[in-house]
Amino acid sequence: MKGTITDEDGISLPAVTVINISADRKASTAIDGTFSVEASAGDEIRFVRAGYERAAIKVSAGTETSLHIHLVRAAREIEEVRIPVFTGDLGKDSRAVARADQGKLVQDAVGLPQPVGKMREKPAEVKQVLVPILLGQLNVQGLYDLVSGKARRQKRKYRYEDLQQDIAWIRSRVEDAYFTRQGIPEQRISEFIAFAFTGNSQIRSFIRAKNLSAVLMRIDEQIPAFTVRLDKDQQAPLFL
Repeated sequence: MKGTITDEDGISLPAVTVINISADRKASTAIDGTFSVEASAGDEIRFVRAGYERAAIKVSAGTETSLHIHLVRAAREIEEVRIPVFTGDLGKDSRAVARADQGKLVQDAVGLPQPVGKMREKPAEVKQVLVPILLGQLNVQGLYDLVSGKARRQKRKYRYEDLQQDIAWIRSRVEDAYFTRQGIPEQRISEFIAFAFTGNSQIRSFIRAKNLSAVLMRIDEQIPAFTVRLDKDQQAPLFL
């Protein structure tokens, strides 16, 4: 099956991942948006590109061999707009609006950056605590965090939170059927994704870059190894 993929404006889209889910075949569009992938009647073809909504078709006996697929840009989250609560007192309400507007004007004029990522307390590091001690400066709080194990617990907590966030990022964009069709039980999908992260650390880098097609390609490479684990789990004897 051949075809061309364009955006809403009719502009050709290169680097779109074309996946035949049913037959486990993959291809990518060329610079002019054209692609070619093996497909038979009944196969599901999925089209994935970062920044665009996923599209999919079901190949039927009457499906044209040359397709023209349009991908729609993914909607972006917009900043929440806060609306002042009015009391009915014209004097109070006008002052409240003025304060809000002045704060926004000052922020825009100064160019204050918005917080990026999670607001977290930074765990104490050995170097940051020991070096000041050698210079005659005692960081009491940092030393306590290291000795008490607080810094270590914080790091574990943050690693776990980041792991769950990355797993959720994939699961919110990829249907469970994508994994179950490849032999991964629905209840173990999250476990498999975490397993894939361990097998290929690049996957999480592509999540940061919001490159879903690159994520899927590298996750797929980990399926055979995880299938071996599933087989071992099934063969393991049960002790009652």
